[in-house]
Amino acid sequence: MTTRSLRSIYQLKITLKYAEPPIWRRLLITSTDNLEDVHIAIQIVMGWTNSHMHEFAKGGDRYGVPDADFPSDVRDESEYRLDQVLKKEKDRLNYEYDFGDGWEHEVLLEKILPFEPGTVLPVCLKGGRACPPEDVGGIPGYEMFLETISDPSHPEYEELLEWCGGEFDPEHFDLAQTNDLLREYCD
Repeated sequence: MTTRSLRSIYQLKITLKYAEPPIWRRLLITSTDNLEDVHIAIQIVMGWTNSHMHEFAKGGDRYGVPDADFPSDVRDESEYRLDQVLKKEKDRLNYEYDFGDGWEHEVLLEKILPFEPGTVLPVCLKGGRACPPEDVGGIPGYEMFLETISDPSHPEYEELLEWCGGEFDPEHFDLAQTNDLLREYCD
């Protein structure tokens, strides 16, 4: 008879839905972290700024930050551990950030690994492409943004470059910087 450890390491793949080519991250995180911790880790690895509302969903269950002013069936994400929602490899969870822009993510449990004491988690293993700028207007707005900043003759070229901080490389993902931020915010 095999016994399962109370705590495991989950290897998650987070993919921004509808982005072509894909924007994604591979993350190791403790299975016993609550969904609030998972939210913070996703914000960091994807490159979001945590300045909008969010929600997790699986089946008919929704998890987020309950708001007394807006009663709903949203369960308090701080009260649910990741391993209560994702139980076996290939289980999936939806994560939506910024309901106005509608950034939808698929959170896929790729692997369940044995927990090793002393392991620093969460940690990002790999990723592809830059996170879109906040408030760009969802996937359609991001596509228009990329088209505009790739054409110096476009009438909004200068304005959009200034708006996004002067430059934007949609192919850039800095793994070392991402892990530095994870260590800073998740310790």
